[in-house]
Amino acid sequence: MRTRVKRVTFLSSPGDFPRGRPALYVSVLPYGWQVTDELLPQCSAKGCRASAGWMLRWNNPKLHAPEYRKTWLACDDHREHLSSFLEMRGFLREVTPFGAATDAQIS
Repeated sequence: MRTRVKRVTFLSSPGDFPRGRPALYVSVLPYGWQVTDELLPQCSAKGCRASAGWMLRWNNPKLHAPEYRKTWLACDDHREHLSSFLEMRGFLREVTPFGAATDAQIS
């Protein structure tokens, strides 16, 4: 029996520097969809496809409640760059090692 698989593809946002896509894509796939290699946790830096090794938790105090956190994922090469980008704006709250997709909450 042959099963049709619907592929999910996400394109980077034009002009969205320094990240090109959200850290995680979806929490629950619609019925009949399967996770493909494209959905493995990757660095959030624009154009980077390396595996995520760090979780950067941040919020914009002008928009978000103090306890609210958004998440970017970073590889070893881009951790400092993304951290400094958020830190310059006063958004960075914490940087922790990233173990698995279940570690990050969708935001």
